[in-house]
Amino acid sequence: MKIPIPRFLALISLLAMPSLNAAPKETIPLDPATRQKCLQVLREGLHGEDFWPSMHAAEALTLAGHDDEVRAFLEPKLGNEKDDQHRCGLARELARAGDRSQIGLLLGILSGTDPYGHTHAAESLYKVLETGDGIALRKAMAQRENPKLRLMAAGALGRKGDADAMALIRKQLVESTDPEEYKICAWLLAIIGNQSDIASLRSRLKDAPDELAKAYLEHALATLGDAAGLDALQKNLQSADPAVRTYAANFAADGHLSAVADQLRPLLVDENLDTRIRAAQALLVISQP
Repeated sequence: MKIPIPRFLALISLLAMPSLNAAPKETIPLDPATRQKCLQVLREGLHGEDFWPSMHAAEALTLAGHDDEVRAFLEPKLGNEKDDQHRCGLARELARAGDRSQIGLLLGILSGTDPYGHTHAAESLYKVLETGDGIALRKAMAQRENPKLRLMAAGALGRKGDADAMALIRKQLVESTDPEEYKICAWLLAIIGNQSDIASLRSRLKDAPDELAKAYLEHALATLGDAAGLDALQKNLQSADPAVRTYAANFAADGHLSAVADQLRPLLVDENLDTRIRAAQALLVISQP
């Protein structure tokens, strides 16, 4: 499908990664049957009953150039949605698909008195490269009660070049004793970090308490060009743990890791829905420049 020029430029903006990421960026060809299978997986996921996999499918379809389809499906849902976390997911994907008016909803939830949606709002702003005036995000980064909110706010600001935010993410990667925190740091640095972060990521591998925590670190290393990290990600695509397989595919898309295309193809029929969706997304992303 040919993407009109303004939308193509919007997609490039959303995919841009302000890093020195040195992972391979080769584009792989997808045969028509595989491409069609990817789109089938994503459309089934979009229309499925599981909310967050549906949002992940919307993301992938937008990145594949099907933003009109995503907006037509999601727009009627937002008006009836009362759950602030779900509202963030819908607004995020509508914004990613071109409706930037939804940024106001995300900023409003982040600034609201009910903390229920705060983290999802900050994460959504990070994902669509928006900060507003930055006031709500800096307030969220300054608070200490919710570490995930603090890091996601730092991610949103860091993706726009905020040096203090990047320093916080790097500090927490090294110093945090909570695997949930340094998993988030690894994920953020995989996209907005650079090769200078490889040593810090490697240093946390010995602390990882389980396969998933270790996988986050390995996958971040892979996206930053680390050969051992890439080998680990390839193995993780075949893990018995569906969460590990899913995040391996997710990082493969984030890092445009064409080297793992052959390991991604079988996951299009994986028993786990989110794994299928992330594999389809990765294959479509790495088939584009």
